[in-house]
Amino acid sequence: MSRDRPTPPVAVDRDRYATPLLAWFDLHGRHDLPWQHPRSPYRVWLSEIMLQQTQVATVIAYFQRFVDALPDLPALAAAPQERVLALWSGLGYYARARNLHAAARACVERHGGELPRDLEALVALPGIGRSTAAAILSQAWGDRHAILDGNVKRVLARYHGVEGWPGAPKVEKRLWAFAEAHVEDPALPDARMADYTQAQMDLGATLCMRSKPTCLLCPLRETCVAHRDGLTDSLPTPRPGKTLPRREAQLLWLEDAQGRILLQQRPPTGIWASLWTLPQADDATLAREWLATHADPDYDAGEALPSIAHAFSHFRLDLHPRRWRAVALRERVGDNDDLRWVSRTQLTALGIPAPIRKLLESSDATPADHD
Repeated sequence: MSRDRPTPPVAVDRDRYATPLLAWFDLHGRHDLPWQHPRSPYRVWLSEIMLQQTQVATVIAYFQRFVDALPDLPALAAAPQERVLALWSGLGYYARARNLHAAARACVERHGGELPRDLEALVALPGIGRSTAAAILSQAWGDRHAILDGNVKRVLARYHGVEGWPGAPKVEKRLWAFAEAHVEDPALPDARMADYTQAQMDLGATLCMRSKPTCLLCPLRETCVAHRDGLTDSLPTPRPGKTLPRREAQLLWLEDAQGRILLQQRPPTGIWASLWTLPQADDATLAREWLATHADPDYDAGEALPSIAHAFSHFRLDLHPRRWRAVALRERVGDNDDLRWVSRTQLTALGIPAPIRKLLESSDATPADHD
């Protein structure tokens, strides 16, 4: 592909970054990740979406299960959303799965069932930002594009001594400039763009970690500003402190005489959108009202289980489960499309939030102790 790229706005020392980084990667990088063999655009894209805010060790099993069920983009586009969410269940940040599904369908409609080999076209798809698009292009096709994920931000902030929180627009713009300048280094061969992209991510994940970086083994330590000036503990600059608000909710765990669990589907927007979870109420009064409307058991007869703390990006949620056994729904409630009796063997076929799945699958869910 032809490249008509502007000259990067910053200068970097030639042969001081890409060359030692690639030499290190050849010996110590990760070469056996499942999306590398084979390295197709679909597999690279799926891995990049899964790796957003999730570590490699966690992603591997989910990736393999996903591609076994949906091996290519047309299969993903044709799958019902419930199937996609079920395969994603446990990875969290479910908007990623919904965007992945929407992007696959958009590719079928606009790009002949393939991912487009174009940065702007990729960024136009749901869930794909500039760095993710660049990672797809560089790893799937070997195109020369700079990435700037969390690991690379940390590496570049330390290497160039860039102060300020990397999420701030001015700081991020400067880090992009360095990332672009390194990509334009003539010491970086076109044939090694996929390795170079992976090498940066590997360095940040295995050596240049957020806390206690292993500078002694880093291939860039001789020219790293943070190492030279003793700033590895202070760079990158942490995000300004912010106390997350706390919310509470009641969970109603109802089982019928056959041991099936009553699940309710969340609305298509908002937290845990379209996932199946236990019926939920904002407080005990609303929980009592919900139970009185839908089923017969006495609220106070339910087993109070230990609370569950779950953190979202913008608030913390304390869930208070209460369990009733051998109950039946009132007439007509069971026909509600948003309510479903589910056997334990059927849980794997549904998209269920990780803390709820963990609760339901625990074999030792016992009543809470009371004074």
